Amino acid sequence: MDQEYERRLLRQINHQNLPAEARLTKCLSATCSPVSVKSGDRFIPTRAGSNWSINFHYANENCRSPSQNHKAKDATSDSSKDAVAYAALLRNELLGAGIETVPDPHTEDRRHAVLSQDSHSLFRYTVHTKRVPFDNDSEVSPYSLSPLSNKSHKLLRSPRKPARKISKIPFKVLDAPELQDDFYLNLVDWSAGNLLSVGLGACVYLWSACTSQVTRLCDLSVDGDSVTSVCWNERGSLVAVGTHKGYVQVWDAAGGRKLTSLEGHSARVGALAWNGEQLSSGSRDRVILQRDVRTPPSAERRLQGHRQEVCGLKWSPDHQHLASGGNDNKLLVWNSSSLLPVQQYSDHLAAVKAIAWSPHQHGLLASGGGTADRCLRFWNTLTGQALQSTDTGSQVCNLAWSKHANELVSTHGYSQNQILVWKYPSLTQVAKLTGHSYRVLYLAVSPDGEAIVTGAGDETLRFWNVFSKTRCTKESKSVLNLFTRIR
Repeated sequence: MDQEYERRLLRQINHQNLPAEARLTKCLSATCSPVSVKSGDRFIPTRAGSNWSINFHYANENCRSPSQNHKAKDATSDSSKDAVAYAALLRNELLGAGIETVPDPHTEDRRHAVLSQDSHSLFRYTVHTKRVPFDNDSEVSPYSLSPLSNKSHKLLRSPRKPARKISKIPFKVLDAPELQDDFYLNLVDWSAGNLLSVGLGACVYLWSACTSQVTRLCDLSVDGDSVTSVCWNERGSLVAVGTHKGYVQVWDAAGGRKLTSLEGHSARVGALAWNGEQLSSGSRDRVILQRDVRTPPSAERRLQGHRQEVCGLKWSPDHQHLASGGNDNKLLVWNSSSLLPVQQYSDHLAAVKAIAWSPHQHGLLASGGGTADRCLRFWNTLTGQALQSTDTGSQVCNLAWSKHANELVSTHGYSQNQILVWKYPSLTQVAKLTGHSYRVLYLAVSPDGEAIVTGAGDETLRFWNVFSKTRCTKESKSVLNLFTRIR
C-alpha cells in the first residue's frame, strides 16, 4: 500500500475515534494558530462581474484605425435595438423573466431591465410539481408549433419604435455677410409666420422659409447706427430692432414701415423680449426697460439689478416672470409687479446670455455660462432651488427647448464651436453637430418646432433638423367621433 495513502487513512480513522470535546478543542486550536492549509488543484474562476462583449470590443478597438472604429460604432448603434430584443428573448426562455416589450436601449432603465442579474439561481436542484394550465401567459399552448413561450411571442410582436437619427449635415446654408461676431448681441429670430429676421451690419433682412425670398426691412446707416438685436412678437406681425445708440424700433413686417422708435437707453440694446403687447429691452447701461407699445413712450418700468451689461432676456411661458442674464455672472428673475428681482442666482462664473424656460415643466429655467463657466444649470423658480448642472466643455452661447419633447439644444463658442442636443432630465447628449468655424452665437427655432437655425461669425446661417415632432397616432374611440362609425 502506498505510504502517503496509508498515512492519510490512519489520520482520518484517529480523528473519527476522538471524543467530541477533543475534536472541538482541536478545531479551535487549529483556527487560532496560523496553520497552512493545502488547497486542491481545482480552480473555479468567477465571471460574475465580467462583461465579455465590452471587454472584447475594447480589445479589438485598439487594433483598428479611427475610420474603422467610427464605422463600427455606427453599426453598433444601428443594431443596438436588435441586441436588446435578443437579450430579452433569451431571458424569457432561459430565466422566465416575462418581458413583453422591447426596452429602449437609450434609456437609463435598459441596464436594469435587460442586463441586470436575476435574483434566483440559474441551476436548480428542486423540481416544481405544481401544474399550471396552459392558458397562462408564461405557458405554451399544446397546439402551438413554436418553441417560444407566449411572453416571447408578445415580445416579438411588440411595436418597435424606429431609431431616431439626427442628420449631422445642415439641410440649408445661407450666406450672412456682416454678421457680427459679438457674444452680447442677438441678431437672429424666427417668427410664427415662418419669417427669419437677421441683423446684418446696419440692416435688417427678412428671409421667407416658404419662398426663400429675401427683403430688406430697414437700413440704419442713414442715421449712423447699427443693429444689435432683433425679436419677433408672438403673432409674428411686429419685429423689434435694438440699435447701437440705444433706440428700440418697432416695425410692421407686412407693411415694411416703422411704427415707433423708443428712447430711454444710453447704450446699445443687446437683448429684447416680447410679453404680449409689452416689450422688454436690456442694454449695456445695465437697465431693463418694460414698455407697452400701445401707450405713450413715457409709460415705462425700469428694472435695475444688474451691475454690468444685460445680454439675455426671456419671458416665461405663462407670461408671469422675466429672466435676465448679465455680464456680471448673475441670473435674475422678475415678476410683473415688483421693481426688484424676486430671485437671484449667482452660481455661474461667467456672463449669462443663454436663457430658456421649459414649456413642459412649470417654473423650470435653464441657463448657460460663458467661457470661464461653460456649465448648463437648471433652476426650479417655484422654490428657488438649483436642480442640476453639467459642464459642456465650451462657452454656452444660446439655449432653446423643444416644443414637443423634453429636450433642449445648446450652441457653443470657445473652444469647440459645436451644437449639442440634450435629453432632460438625464442630460444625456442626443447629438453633437459641427460645421461652424466660429462661435455659434445665434440660435432660433422654427415655428413648427422641428428645425433650428444657427448663426456664427463665419458669416453663415445653417439650418438643422434636430427635434422630432410628435403626432398623435391613437384613433379616438369616443362615441362623439362620427368618422369611427362610418362603414
